Amino acid sequence: MSQLNSHQEAADTRRAELLALASDLALKAGRMVRDGRAELGIVDASTKSSATDMVTEFDRASEALIVEGILGARPDDAIIGEEGTDTIGTSGVDWLIDPIDGTTNFLYDLPGWAVSIAARSTTGIEVGAVFVPATDELFTAFAGGGAFLNGRPIQCGDTDDLALALVATGFSYQVERRRSHARRVAAMLPRVRDLRRSGAAATDLCSVAAGRVDVYFEQWLGPWDLAAGELIAREAGCHLGGIDGGSLRPASVLAANPKLFPQMLALIGEIDTASDDPQ
Repeated sequence: MSQLNSHQEAADTRRAELLALASDLALKAGRMVRDGRAELGIVDASTKSSATDMVTEFDRASEALIVEGILGARPDDAIIGEEGTDTIGTSGVDWLIDPIDGTTNFLYDLPGWAVSIAARSTTGIEVGAVFVPATDELFTAFAGGGAFLNGRPIQCGDTDDLALALVATGFSYQVERRRSHARRVAAMLPRVRDLRRSGAAATDLCSVAAGRVDVYFEQWLGPWDLAAGELIAREAGCHLGGIDGGSLRPASVLAANPKLFPQMLALIGEIDTASDDPQ
């Protein structure tokens, strides 16, 4: 075996181990939260960045379970969680955790919320796992290994006409940003098949990956919202970038199949130029 092949095999083995851990913890946390809500209801719900940005005791319990599981298996890794975990590591691997992506859905007992876990290194996102408890669906990917839904390969759709595209989006919790988003969506609606708002970025990215929607765009996400779903969408064949034509980043996300990506980018640019809305 050549040195190159040996190095690749070692990298794939490491990614498989990371993905197994991410998947196991996403399943455990998602089921714990789902069953806990059904049995106990929600007792402690409070706000974060705005009056509509919610957090519950289940968000914190889910993050605690995931953090404990990661540190138990890999004590030298770093961890960044939406609910405040910020653990410094020395291994070169850091984890991005969204213990409940779509807390508003969870609060109202609506489907679509997810548990999202990703591991990254200096080369980028290595693995991602997104578990949607309401449908018992686990989306997974590791870099260079493809994307999967409950173990079956998935790929993005092939729609090539933006007028026939089903488009998913989300909205900021900040009032002024929501006004800007509403103007953009109003102008876009007559130009596409329809719009969807599931309420969770990770779920939306997985929906593009599975061909359930054709395009997803959003602004002002957290890195934990994006990390796992980004990799899953990319490994399913999606093209990703910023809605302003720049690089993909949490503040600016556009995901679509390669045929629709440039069309959607042009449409958003046209709408924003006409309205003089900032990116």
